[in-house]
Amino acid sequence: MKKIVTFGEIMLRLTPPGKLRFSQANSFDVIYGGGESNVAVSLANYGLPVEFVTRLPQNDMGDCAYMEMRKRGVGLNHVVRGGERLGIYFLEIGAVSRGSKVVYDRAHSGMSTIEAGMIIWEEVFQDAQWFHWTGITPALSQGAADACLEAIQTANRMGVTVSTDLNYRKKLWKYGKEPGEVMPALVEGCDIILGNEEDAEKHFGLHPEHVDVTQGGSVEGKAYLSVLKQLMQRFPRAKKVITTLRGSISASHNSWSGVLYDGETLFEAPTYQITHIVDRVGGGDSFMAGLIYGLLTYPEDDQKALNYAVAASCLKHTIYGDANLSTVEEVEKLMSGDASGRVSR
Repeated sequence: MKKIVTFGEIMLRLTPPGKLRFSQANSFDVIYGGGESNVAVSLANYGLPVEFVTRLPQNDMGDCAYMEMRKRGVGLNHVVRGGERLGIYFLEIGAVSRGSKVVYDRAHSGMSTIEAGMIIWEEVFQDAQWFHWTGITPALSQGAADACLEAIQTANRMGVTVSTDLNYRKKLWKYGKEPGEVMPALVEGCDIILGNEEDAEKHFGLHPEHVDVTQGGSVEGKAYLSVLKQLMQRFPRAKKVITTLRGSISASHNSWSGVLYDGETLFEAPTYQITHIVDRVGGGDSFMAGLIYGLLTYPEDDQKALNYAVAASCLKHTIYGDANLSTVEEVEKLMSGDASGRVSR
């Protein structure tokens, strides 16, 4: 099977143990993660050949991030070294009515100082079938946005499927450009587009009518059909547009589902009630990885591909850390309706 390529930043995540607040912490749990690296780890865990492309500093922390990806079976043949440091993010995990909180510390990191021309994309995409990027990378810097556009255009020329998770991050767009100035040119080259209601609104000014995600409860998939249609009209290259549906009853209890639109049919996945969330960070990344796996494994069955993505990301909410370490067998078991959580002996 031809490889899948993801491009983005892997960071050091520092989290107070348990659900302590930052002000209570005397120590931090060390985890490595990031949107695109999380997708790569999930795909490798499903047994697919995957290559993660990034820029890491030439120091001990860069080496630690490199080794973390290697031990998960991710290919690193096109990683470049440079930049002053590894990006860091601090995560305070919320509970019940207290939401989680993220603080970024990624200035001067390898990826934030990357520039076009540092990666030879023609070499990266040799024997590749899929390229995935997210809206996090072009939010870092103009150089990162330029490198991302360079990758997308090369993938388009070489016939590689391109997917994106729009991933709007308010705290990252700090270099003088608004998302609407940068993202459209990138998304124009995408075959598969994933985004939630905030992504569509903040990047392109599109939003579903009569939907307020702050009110909690389940989210109706059909309410997003107008946005999905508008995305497909604005970006005609796209063959499928998808949104995750998260109803946030509290920080500890979410409903979770998704819909996929192929230009003709709206596919709706089952809704899961995740009542005791362990770690919701990486939920969207696990959905994207599950979607890529599903679309490649069930190419004639978009419903099954969507169901796989939702089940995979449901399981991620039970796993501490950024990456989804669920197996194909576990995902398929949940897809079949077995959510019992019985001990496997």
